[in-house]
Amino acid sequence: MSREDFLVTTEWAEANLEAPGVVFAEVDEDTTAYDAGHIPGAVKLDWKNDLQDHVRRDFVDRSGFEKLLSSKGVGNDDTVVLYGGNNNWFAAYAYWYFKLYGHQNVKLIDGGRKKWELDGRPLTADTVERAETSYTATEQDASIRAFRDEVVEAIESKNLVDVRSPDEFSGKLLAPAHLPQEAAQRGGHIPSAINVPWSKAANEDGTFKSEDELREIYTEAGLDGSKATIAYCRIGERSSHSWFVLHELLGQSDVKNYDGSWTEYGSLIGVPVANPSAAAAN
Repeated sequence: MSREDFLVTTEWAEANLEAPGVVFAEVDEDTTAYDAGHIPGAVKLDWKNDLQDHVRRDFVDRSGFEKLLSSKGVGNDDTVVLYGGNNNWFAAYAYWYFKLYGHQNVKLIDGGRKKWELDGRPLTADTVERAETSYTATEQDASIRAFRDEVVEAIESKNLVDVRSPDEFSGKLLAPAHLPQEAAQRGGHIPSAINVPWSKAANEDGTFKSEDELREIYTEAGLDGSKATIAYCRIGERSSHSWFVLHELLGQSDVKNYDGSWTEYGSLIGVPVANPSAAAAN
């Protein structure tokens, strides 16, 4: 496979805005960004209200995902083209959801909203309505999702890739600098994890770096290509982006996203934590 199986260019996207069987969807960290202006014809997926279970800390279940996509006018055979701000941060999160529930034809706009705007392509605040469908999802694909027990067992035996910032990895911060420093009891990282910040995968215009450049980044960080890999961050969104790089663009078959990530692991009782910042302070 090539990157064209997973990515479309902004040129392709603009040329296919009204193509039958193609549905564009915007997913942003800032859930109000869509309302201020979006790609013509694109529907909105709110990562907080649409993709999360409102009672349990988990994703929407299979039935909820089916209802969501049916209400957005997405059919099983449609090609879903996702995009968003900040180098497709949350668009990649949604991409992973689609793969988790078995949607075959899903792609990202390479560069996302940033590249679209840099190109001077059109945005609109028009309301988008699509005819409702009867979408059918599959059971979750367990081969791409990791849970805490598997993560603990993976210490020193599998690739653990911490895609957060160096300050989060070291334990200096609990979350990205622009967010409240909360949601985990301890700072640091999972022992034996390597640190490959997710943003290293993107060029200045938001597009993904070449496969050779991406491979070099991970090789230099110490990734062992012969081992299975689990990626994690704070809540699983940045690690979805890195999962996309490793699994889709670099073709590594055994890659999972640990969506519980540091907000879960950093509050668990009885698990090991590496905290270089705390050690340095002592």
